[in-house]
Amino acid sequence: MITLQKTIAFHETYPLDRIGQREKLLFFDIETTGFSGEYSTLYLIGCVYYRNGCWNLVQWFADTLDSEGELLKTFFEFLKDFTRVIHFNGDGFDIPYLLKRCHAHRLSYDFSRVESLDIYKKIRPYRGLLGLSSMKQKAIEEFLKVERKDLYSGGQLIEVYKDYLISHDQYLFNLLILHNEDDLKGMPLILPILNYPDFLEHDFWLDHQELLSQTDIFNREQPILRLTCKNGFSVPVGFSKSNSMVSLEAEEEYLAVTIDLYEGELKYFYPDYKNYYYLVYEDKAIHKSVAEYVDKEAKVKATAKNCYTRRTGCYLPQFSTLWTPCLHREFKDKTSYVSYEPHFFEAEENTRLYIRHLLHTLCK
Repeated sequence: MITLQKTIAFHETYPLDRIGQREKLLFFDIETTGFSGEYSTLYLIGCVYYRNGCWNLVQWFADTLDSEGELLKTFFEFLKDFTRVIHFNGDGFDIPYLLKRCHAHRLSYDFSRVESLDIYKKIRPYRGLLGLSSMKQKAIEEFLKVERKDLYSGGQLIEVYKDYLISHDQYLFNLLILHNEDDLKGMPLILPILNYPDFLEHDFWLDHQELLSQTDIFNREQPILRLTCKNGFSVPVGFSKSNSMVSLEAEEEYLAVTIDLYEGELKYFYPDYKNYYYLVYEDKAIHKSVAEYVDKEAKVKATAKNCYTRRTGCYLPQFSTLWTPCLHREFKDKTSYVSYEPHFFEAEENTRLYIRHLLHTLCK
């Protein structure tokens, strides 16, 4: 086994105190000869860590196939000094792979004494909201508008490693080492993506609201509500997402929400329709205790679809039931509405619930 160690420039592009104490954080990445922990081998582990006021890179390289066991032992003994490991898709690949190779070598090491921060897993729920083209590291780099040249993929370097085992050529060795080093040095480039879970997972408060109007395709005035919210976090690159009724725009520390309010008549459907009659000529339902005074030809037993009363006002859309009573345009409409008044979002709990509701809806 070959060990390489040096100090490196590791730019802190994200507040690391949100993750943990610097001295207890370990960034790591592995290189293997395949995807299966049963049928391939580990040949390189690289780690970046903070000691004595600077960032350090250590790499353990299996210069022979027999070195894999020693490589595993060295890494897991080194791991004992840390409390959190940071990686990209390590929960899905690197960690299970290492455990399988430990099993193959009858080593009892595991990750039970450290916490795992998987950047891939942390950002995956927000792929649709952020409009990421894929969940590959390259797509995240493109979203963050950072550039990094990666000349080789891990798959391409498998053959390079096989050739190295035969020749022990220094040029091939350098290719393998530098690829792993570049991946680890590239970690700070994608760390800012963690600002998005921070921003999206904390409760928002209302900074400003404005009631506007716009003209629809039928030349009618449509009320529009614009909420500007904050929560003490910010995003490095803005994003936007919308559906037919709501749009979100995030820029720095602000989240702007634009909502199409509904102004007009909606239907409130009574849940216990068996206790109601539908009035044919008045197009509404009344309770059976009152309906007994209505002529028989003017009423029929209500069904779930016609057991309603009509109400007129200004309404806020909700895509699942947050507040009741809620109204609908038609019986089977998934979108419901609640009465809106200008003071509605002055209640902090209403703002918190509704913004969380919209983020959940638009993340689907």
